[in-house]
Amino acid sequence: MGLLTIVKKQKLRDREIRCLLLGLDNAGKSTIVNQLLPQERRQQHVSPTVGFAIHNIEMGPYNVSIWDVGGQTTLRPFWDNYYDTTDVLVWCIDLSSSHRLPESLHELQPFLMGDSRVIIAVNKCDLLQDYQSELLELQNRLPKVHFVPCSGRTGMGMRELCSAIASCTI
Repeated sequence: MGLLTIVKKQKLRDREIRCLLLGLDNAGKSTIVNQLLPQERRQQHVSPTVGFAIHNIEMGPYNVSIWDVGGQTTLRPFWDNYYDTTDVLVWCIDLSSSHRLPESLHELQPFLMGDSRVIIAVNKCDLLQDYQSELLELQNRLPKVHFVPCSGRTGMGMRELCSAIASCTI
């Protein structure tokens, strides 16, 4: 058992979860975080993240630190620096931009080899009439990953996303 695994297990005993939120630019990461915040902490307008932002949110018995890291091409080489002490990775995909799906899955690949649990937030489902077929195709391509269809704009799927994050186990 490595030192990082021991540290992660202790954090879970202390009811702390470190969640890293990654995905391509304009996938809706910050909008999802905004929906997860308590009503009094939500922003009226969400702007793209330059660098990273950390938000602490209570999810059931856990204190979750969500690291929202910008998805611009210039920031992607630094993503793995944030990954080391992560308990759960939430990868955000913009399902309404199907032309960017191959790029998103390519950027996700290195993180699928790591120790952290991976959840894919399939965002912007509200913009598609029938997202089920595209979701099924993604699930077939990545059968070991947990998928949560959601909409950061409407709040659809946020409860399920919180449950998936809070149920993170090592």
